[in-house]
Amino acid sequence: MAMTLFIADLHLCSEEPAITAGFLRFLAGTAREADALYILGDLFEAWIGDDDPEPLHRQIALAIKDLVDSGVPCFFIHGNRDFLLGKRFARLSGMTLLPEEKMVELYGRKILLLHGDTLCTDDHGYQAFRKKVHQPWLQWVFLALPLFIRKRVAARMRADSKASNSSKSMAIMDVNSHAVVDALERNDVQWMIHGHTHRPEIHSLCANGKPAFRCVLGAWHTQGSMIKVTENDVELIPFPF
Repeated sequence: MAMTLFIADLHLCSEEPAITAGFLRFLAGTAREADALYILGDLFEAWIGDDDPEPLHRQIALAIKDLVDSGVPCFFIHGNRDFLLGKRFARLSGMTLLPEEKMVELYGRKILLLHGDTLCTDDHGYQAFRKKVHQPWLQWVFLALPLFIRKRVAARMRADSKASNSSKSMAIMDVNSHAVVDALERNDVQWMIHGHTHRPEIHSLCANGKPAFRCVLGAWHTQGSMIKVTENDVELIPFPF
């Protein structure tokens, strides 16, 4: 059966070996049956540059490359945790890097893909931070710093983010309904798939004067989460590691 798979928010890191093991099993098993695999951001918990010698990064890259070499193309949209993942890692893994919004047509259904953080427009503090760190000149300066300094900066930023989020309401950190409709209508589509919010669900709404659907991937905390698109259906599927 023809199918395309979507995942997001694995937050891979050396401190969570069970998640890594689950992802490796997914790549060697279920993913092999797909027409393509799309990773919609936050594959890694943090990314401070393609030159980081962390062994986990190479392990994951080679596992993805093995999937790609088996005939399953893999596409990647940057998340808020790994927005610095670059062409060097993409070459090693065989992944194709996509823009922050990508419209694809699968089995006659047009779908808008994105990580999801750009939809959280009520979180003004985060959006201001995002705008700042996505400036090319600032990214260039950061990546030019010695690795040990980048590690310190990244650790501090994660700590600050955790402290900031602890005082925010869940509503503020979720998507804004107007931003969702705007994205659907701007791209003239009725389907959207994203991650980021860690709130797996398929939501019904209205856009372009017709029924529309927002499909949200779950994070890989205690189990895996994927969306399977086929000719007949769009399914949100949790599964054990």
